[in-house]
Amino acid sequence: MPTTPVILLPPSEGKCSGGDGPKWSAGSCSFSALDRTRRQVMTALVEAMKQPEASRSKLLSVKGDALAAATAENLAVRRCGTMAAIDRYTGVLYDALDAANLPKRARTRLEADVVIFSGLFGAVMAADPIPEYKLKMGGALPKIGNTTLLWRAPLVDALTPFVSGRALWNLLPKEHDNAWVCPTAATTRTMSVKFLDEQARTARGPRQFTTVNHWNKLLKGALVKFILTTGADEADSLAEFTHPEGYVYDATLTELVNGRVIISMVRPVR
Repeated sequence: MPTTPVILLPPSEGKCSGGDGPKWSAGSCSFSALDRTRRQVMTALVEAMKQPEASRSKLLSVKGDALAAATAENLAVRRCGTMAAIDRYTGVLYDALDAANLPKRARTRLEADVVIFSGLFGAVMAADPIPEYKLKMGGALPKIGNTTLLWRAPLVDALTPFVSGRALWNLLPKEHDNAWVCPTAATTRTMSVKFLDEQARTARGPRQFTTVNHWNKLLKGALVKFILTTGADEADSLAEFTHPEGYVYDATLTELVNGRVIISMVRPVR
């Protein structure tokens, strides 16, 4: 059994177009037990693209030219070319991770240990070939309803053996973390990270913090690069990491909540 930590990441809204890999088929991605649900979601997504514009816009949260492009992508999802998931996703987190320039050992860990959640595929590994698509986790599709609820049982069954006995960095936002039940008791430790800005205080006042939301993805991308490069598998490993934006590990703020270690990266008062 692998001893390196598993890292769970969300997908991104931004995606690279094209792809010269073969079209998606059952067995072409990791966690083949998810293929039945993948086909079910894919079929429902294609059917949803035949609905009126207002319905498609509500589902995909885009309008106008962006809606037309997303509709075309989704209609072609079963027959278009693929590329590795880590190359397909191009959002802020993935830009900060900069997978193309990772050292060889870190790249190996990326492909072996990073799991990316997806509204369409449930979960994939970084090197899995996937087509271009647009579907958020939690989207309500015809006949099958909310994808978060649909994925929950299959994801628990598929991922529990993969994370059992290993340290787990659960870096999923709430909407993706809701799509499964994290088996914290089965891991050696399950860790999440939050970024905090420390606020100015009076001489005798308590420390006060503001949770960073607006660039959380950028911050996580740099953190993931550090974990892959060093193999960090516990909270104290982050003592060696200083984020480019000035966030540092504060051991005094580490909490244990529902079996999960919540780690704080703090940027001091400026």
